[in-house]
Amino acid sequence: MSDKNFDVIVIGGGPGGYVAAIRAAQLKMKVAVIEANHLGGICLNWGCIPTKALLRSSEIYHYMQHAHAYGLKVKVLEFDLKAIVERSRGVAKQLSGGIGHLLKKNKVTVIDGFGKLKGKGQVQVDKDTYNAKHIIIATGARARVLPGLEPDGKFVWTYKEAMVPETMPKKLLVIGSGAIGIEIAS
Repeated sequence: MSDKNFDVIVIGGGPGGYVAAIRAAQLKMKVAVIEANHLGGICLNWGCIPTKALLRSSEIYHYMQHAHAYGLKVKVLEFDLKAIVERSRGVAKQLSGGIGHLLKKNKVTVIDGFGKLKGKGQVQVDKDTYNAKHIIIATGARARVLPGLEPDGKFVWTYKEAMVPETMPKKLLVIGSGAIGIEIAS
């Protein structure tokens, strides 16, 4: 088999895709994962995991505001938004790197790019065509843009802008009650 021929190609490196790829490799198949953005998917990189890191910082800040209830004194209480965001991004980066390590350990080829079905058993990434006996599509979900509320990065944010704010807004309206929306609202 050449480097462009596989038993299984998985399009999408999120939780469904990378787990399927690892399992196929454990079953002695030659496997590739095609991922356009970040291994681990939206949840790990821009949702559930980094929002929990932000929430943890918020929780500790809340405890510090009430330190007197624990018999403690805090003279000056401040937060550094940039450092909080950097910590959250670092957690996501570390876990995404861990997935890359798991794929490498299981001898799964990772192809960076956007995969398109080209024909039976064929996936195109940029100018390259890859062949596989089996193709798994695990591309996940995408946030929907509402007409009239197109993201501008300033007043209308997507989850990505919400995860890396330069300043804290005084008010925030969250539209959507999915996991990311609920955690951002928290």
